[in-house]
Amino acid sequence: MSQSPIGLVGVGLLGTALAERMIAAGNSLLAFDISHERLKPFHAAASAADVAAKCQTVVFCLPDSRMVRSMIESLTDQLRSAALLIDATTGDPDDTAQLATALRQRGVGYVDATIAGSSDQVRRGEAVVLIGGEAADVERATPILSSWSAKRYHLGPPASGARMKLVVNLVLGLNRAVLAEGLALAEACGIDAALALQVLRTTPTYSTAMDTKGPKMIARDFSPQARLSQHFKDVRLIRELAQRHGASVPLSTVHERLLERAVAMGLGDADNSAVMGVYSAEHAAVRGTDR
Repeated sequence: MSQSPIGLVGVGLLGTALAERMIAAGNSLLAFDISHERLKPFHAAASAADVAAKCQTVVFCLPDSRMVRSMIESLTDQLRSAALLIDATTGDPDDTAQLATALRQRGVGYVDATIAGSSDQVRRGEAVVLIGGEAADVERATPILSSWSAKRYHLGPPASGARMKLVVNLVLGLNRAVLAEGLALAEACGIDAALALQVLRTTPTYSTAMDTKGPKMIARDFSPQARLSQHFKDVRLIRELAQRHGASVPLSTVHERLLERAVAMGLGDADNSAVMGVYSAEHAAVRGTDR
């Protein structure tokens, strides 16, 4: 149990789930978000500066790493001596590494602790925490990270967790896309989609995406557990990371175009399972042309 409040900046879908886990573990929490509505369930701070001034440990869970960097730079005068910042944001690993170096020079600890899993999986303790940071900082962060999940991997120095999160998201995103394509083909062939999903789950094609997203795809239930627009951002980061390191990611190039179409269709704020909507629209368009 923490003896002082944990700060949290960013109370979106994932931030809310992390907050609930930390509170359930006995921590007191001081949270800030630009949306006052999101803060209603929690002890709210007046500003991010208020969080930094009152909390020795601050968790950031924001849309991208540039926003994290801008926020932290604005809090320079408010950060407490020997503060520890834990960053759950999925962002650019180069930004993450540069931020960690700058903070270390000021005596501030920094750990990137990205989450593999949806907000619902976080609530159930089923997510995986991918950690980058200096050993001493990770040790300090462990009581908080352990409240998030028992499944944690310290992958190396700062930005290691951020890099691994992009690797995970590459595979996970393609799993979802190929599942949507397979279910769409089954439907087009006149096969009951629920039966097709049942078959797929019992064959070597199985992935956990079939459990978490398959039923949502079939029902066209795109209520968000994690937003498609965020994954679209992640795929761009994946391609940039690959380019920097000379890796080939041709499937992610195709995936980016698929997600771009989904966003253009107005599905950006929907769940990642909404990639199914692209296939549904294309099938409807083809059938309309055939008539």
